[in-house]
Amino acid sequence: MNSQLSPSQAVLLCGGLGTRLRPLTDNLPKPMVIVNDRPFLHHLLEQLAQQGITRFLLLTGYLSETISNYFGDGSKYGWFIEYSVGPTDWDTGRRFWEARAKFDNRFLLLYSDNFVQFNLLKLIKFHNILCSPISLLLAPKLKGNIKISQDGRILAYDKSRDGTGFDFVEVGYMLVQRDAVLSEFPNCSNFPDISFSEVLKKLVQHQKLSGLVVRDQYHSISDPERLVLMGEYLKHKKILLIDRDGTINEKAPKGEYISSWQEFIWIPETRRAMLQLSKQGFKFIVITNQAGIARQMITPESLENIHNNMVDELNAIGIKVLKVYTCPDHWNENSFMRKPEPGMFFQAAKDFNLRLDYCLYVGDDERDCVAAANAGCGMVYISNEVSRPKLEIFPKSLLVSRSLEDAVIHIVHKYEVWESRR
Repeated sequence: MNSQLSPSQAVLLCGGLGTRLRPLTDNLPKPMVIVNDRPFLHHLLEQLAQQGITRFLLLTGYLSETISNYFGDGSKYGWFIEYSVGPTDWDTGRRFWEARAKFDNRFLLLYSDNFVQFNLLKLIKFHNILCSPISLLLAPKLKGNIKISQDGRILAYDKSRDGTGFDFVEVGYMLVQRDAVLSEFPNCSNFPDISFSEVLKKLVQHQKLSGLVVRDQYHSISDPERLVLMGEYLKHKKILLIDRDGTINEKAPKGEYISSWQEFIWIPETRRAMLQLSKQGFKFIVITNQAGIARQMITPESLENIHNNMVDELNAIGIKVLKVYTCPDHWNENSFMRKPEPGMFFQAAKDFNLRLDYCLYVGDDERDCVAAANAGCGMVYISNEVSRPKLEIFPKSLLVSRSLEDAVIHIVHKYEVWESRR
């Protein structure tokens, strides 16, 4: 396989006992614990399938037949599934080593108890630049186990989490070069009966491990409390993310800002569409840049008054706005919260336990499309142009519509499709 190409195989470690989830795991392997009427592993494989990976190798151990009886060869889901079955007492490194003959040259490797939104193409690009045997996905954490350089090289790996400067943790998704990784196994003490983390430590010692940071929240089924949160996260939510200026209300002239409620003029088609969607159970989160604050052209108090009036008027006619997220930063500040950066989206996802790849964002600017792509959302782009915008990166789904009202049917259908996958 050409090392520049997207992997077509995902390998998942599914052999653990799941002792922290007992009694749920007395008769179920941990990946098969039910989350919203489906085994968690089903949600995980479906996420990978949506990224274009439908070939899976499941490394099973404890109650392995439960997994194979449920999924079979995967054909009923449009997937191809193979199994590598080993004794329950095999550690993760041994389980990986014994399955090596079934690996592609390059593949995704996942633990089977975490879930995080990720962009496969972005991970591949990162992997190809740094050329490490493994590229991990990392999440920020106060007491983490990984220290990284500015370019993403992993400088230290410490599972004890006792050191300083260890500000990240791996989330169990990684892009692997088979031969380079397998060559490290014999260098580990007690090989082959080792944890896979021992291999990661060896790679760090040789400066052969890299990490790409994801800023969206990651979720886990590793204990009962986190399992409950995972269930809430994966629940279907009819929440539409929406821009303000040019989408809900008419824009001010270029270089100016809506600075008072008296200047706020509704876009009638949007208001009608929001009401139609509300009658079908939708709620709304507004995500808007307001650099006028940084430019001292509007005060924070005036902006709050505008938003309070906007939300109150919508609420009075049955349109529920859950929250308005505002970035007051200047465009020269390189703020992670300012669109097209996805910071406000990730904050909304954290606050409302949203799965962003099952959300649409509505906006009228090409930068809104980029913001949706950076956040992992789909996009409804309100534009008088019928053609797709010229972008370097595109959202997962993109509809160009002359008004939000014209897009209502599409939005409802899209959320129905997502609900059917839950």
